[in-house]
Amino acid sequence: MTCSSQESTQQHQQYMDQNNAAMDLINSVTGVDEEGRARQRSLTFAARRYASAVETNPEDYDALYNWALVLQESADNVSPESSSPTKDALLEEACRKYDEATCLCPTLHDAYYNWAIAISDRAKMRGRTKEAEELWKQATRNYGKAVQLNWNSPQALNNWGLALQELSAIVPAREKQTIVKTAISKFRAAIQLQFDFHRAIYNLGTVLYGLAEDTSRIGGSISAKEVSPDELYSQSAIYIAAAHALKPTYSVYTSALKLVRSMLPLPYLKVGYLTAPPAGSPVAPHSDWKRTEFVLNQEGLYQVHKVEPKEMTPNLYGRESMTANKPVVKVDIPDIVSVSACADLTLPPGAGLCIDTNHGPVFLVADSWESMDGWLDAIRLVYTIFARGKSDVLAGIIAG
Repeated sequence: MTCSSQESTQQHQQYMDQNNAAMDLINSVTGVDEEGRARQRSLTFAARRYASAVETNPEDYDALYNWALVLQESADNVSPESSSPTKDALLEEACRKYDEATCLCPTLHDAYYNWAIAISDRAKMRGRTKEAEELWKQATRNYGKAVQLNWNSPQALNNWGLALQELSAIVPAREKQTIVKTAISKFRAAIQLQFDFHRAIYNLGTVLYGLAEDTSRIGGSISAKEVSPDELYSQSAIYIAAAHALKPTYSVYTSALKLVRSMLPLPYLKVGYLTAPPAGSPVAPHSDWKRTEFVLNQEGLYQVHKVEPKEMTPNLYGRESMTANKPVVKVDIPDIVSVSACADLTLPPGAGLCIDTNHGPVFLVADSWESMDGWLDAIRLVYTIFARGKSDVLAGIIAG
């Protein structure tokens, strides 16, 4: 679309016809109940006001943006049972207004965000068709612009991830995994901006579950760089469990948890390997750091200390005890101040992880950057659940 403040008479007439058609669409919506009808009357009144403002000043991008919102909300007011094309026509007209508004003001991030929602709604009406694929691609581009202009928007990142997830179900198989991994990055970025954003947490769990299903279906050998289906299932279960712990009354989270709970390393939320320094010596030579097993539950992160034969002690019956396992690194959840990736020069090479606590920092190294992301998310989620007073819910999930 070419932005120009000077229009020919023919263009002006076309513009007026378009505006009249938009008003006709809004006037055709009545609402499904009394509340909907009252809401639609307000929307129709607002639409006349914005239409008048745009006719007076065609470059009034605020009026265009607000008119687009009215059209979009009117589309939501169309009866779901209606077979009329009105809903799609309203959304298409809203998209046109968003286009005009962003053309006049390219930094209008809210317009790109709501435009992407309108495009997504149009895509949902078209199933898994080529037309839907193109619409989902448009939606992802607009979410990208919205985030570029306003990076501090977990909602935009979450919706971007959802649009990518929908797109991945339509594109050819060879393109699917790349799009899915991009969706994962968007959900993860949303959670990093808002740790208790349960919808993004749940969505990340579902997209990981889908990736696990696809990976398992394809089969074949898993290379060192690839994550196994079992690990993906386990990761999926962590996010779904966390979403349920934050919102235990949401039935969709409860149902999903029933499906994935057995995929957790019960009675823990997460089990895996991290490289840790010797006890009491965080700046020990790199050669003294050891890769050992760690477990995470609702109470803390613990290093599993494997007992060597020389460490076994006789018990009262003269037999050597095997119960001398004790955590060397122990981080209690209430003591955590922050968790972050780090590149401290005192750490061995790899994906550094810093857990700052009331008693000082704890430094660890993950096996890979992807593994570190998983540990970061899991520890942050457990802390967030604790901070929201829901640790008992998480305990019920993993400890039964």
